Amino acid sequence: MGSSVRELAGATPATRDRYVDLLRVASLGAVVLGHWLMAAVTPDGVGNLLAVVPALQPLTWLLQVMPVFFFVGGFSHALSYRSLLRKRPEGSEDSVYSAFLRARLQRLLRPTMVFVLVWGAAALLVQLLGGGGGLTGVTLRMVTQPLWFIGIYLAMVAFTPPLLRLHERYGWGAFAGLAGAAVAVDVLRFAAGVPYVEFLNFAFVWLAVHQLGFLRADGRIRLRRAALLAGGGLVTAAALVALGPYPLSMVGMPGEKVSNMAPPTLALLAHGLWLVGAVELLRAPAARLLERPRVWRTVVAANGMAMTAFLWHLTAMFGVYGALLALDVDLPEPASAAWWAQVPLRLALAAALTAALVAAFRTFERPAASAPVQGHGPLAALGATLCLLGVLGLSMVGFGGLLDGRTALLIAIPVSAPAAVAMTLGGWLLVERAGRRTP
Repeated sequence: MGSSVRELAGATPATRDRYVDLLRVASLGAVVLGHWLMAAVTPDGVGNLLAVVPALQPLTWLLQVMPVFFFVGGFSHALSYRSLLRKRPEGSEDSVYSAFLRARLQRLLRPTMVFVLVWGAAALLVQLLGGGGGLTGVTLRMVTQPLWFIGIYLAMVAFTPPLLRLHERYGWGAFAGLAGAAVAVDVLRFAAGVPYVEFLNFAFVWLAVHQLGFLRADGRIRLRRAALLAGGGLVTAAALVALGPYPLSMVGMPGEKVSNMAPPTLALLAHGLWLVGAVELLRAPAARLLERPRVWRTVVAANGMAMTAFLWHLTAMFGVYGALLALDVDLPEPASAAWWAQVPLRLALAAALTAALVAAFRTFERPAASAPVQGHGPLAALGATLCLLGVLGLSMVGFGGLLDGRTALLIAIPVSAPAAVAMTLGGWLLVERAGRRTP
């Protein structure tokens, strides 16, 4: 592995934006660290450290970095789709779309499919043997929660071509339109009390952040605008939290009436703006750092396994807590002095177990051989939609109650774990078929 990483790093073209690769790895790493730190596990159950110590909730303004990942996604999607368009035969945009979907989703869905199948089989075995209580039951319910991110990202990939055309025509106006729609949704939600309208912001908020990536790809977020985004976003987010109905935490909290995350709010969009502006202000010094061979090799190595680590990091965390309980290791009261003293040990063990899981499963993150640029766009779009619904449904229902018909509401439709798995696998097969099919 070391030699291949060295070769990949050495073969990096001078035109590659290395900072984007760093942001991709750093944002996923921050999410993993945040999840590990927020878990407050005791023999009686699993809680949230931010609920135990509300004074720590401002830390979410630094650790809630998913907007950065989606921003980077927009940048990468614009470059990838435009590259395919330049290579396409005349009049074959339909095949370009299917090839684009397959290429962008391959490294995302292959490791995700393995995760779903491995955990599905494990959950089925546990429940057939009569297990599923205690920490095991909590794990079966919660281990799929990070899949919501996969679902949102799938939507971003699927909508890239039309949104990129809007960007090329209207520029900042396209972003403003999505942001304005997010404002309208929150007005209808909080001022007019319109039911269910808030779910539209799963699209408007995250696609607005994604649109900023298009602007970044065209070099339209320079220092002055980055400063305006950072300052304006931070001031707006603070004002919305202080004066509006928005909670302080930028991640969901147990039992809260309003969450900034599910569904996303205007406050979260403002938070995303300040993060995007902040990371852009750091671009120049970071670029100088990434010119160092050792630093760049580290980023290249991390990029090759980041998605696998993200998928399995909760498995590792619950595995560590399960082992500690099985060995009768005392789990102190969350936020106590003894609890904080134990944090380095728990983080080290979780990191070691995650590394072992990455070693076992990272091969599925490696890109497969490229298919010819041919395909069937509607079939690819249907596959992406099924994948999106499947992984979102699975993130909500989990693997608990797999044999009991347990369901969760997905866009007002009850979805069970078997149905979610079937949609995910079926959608992936359609995307693969569309990417390979010749007219």
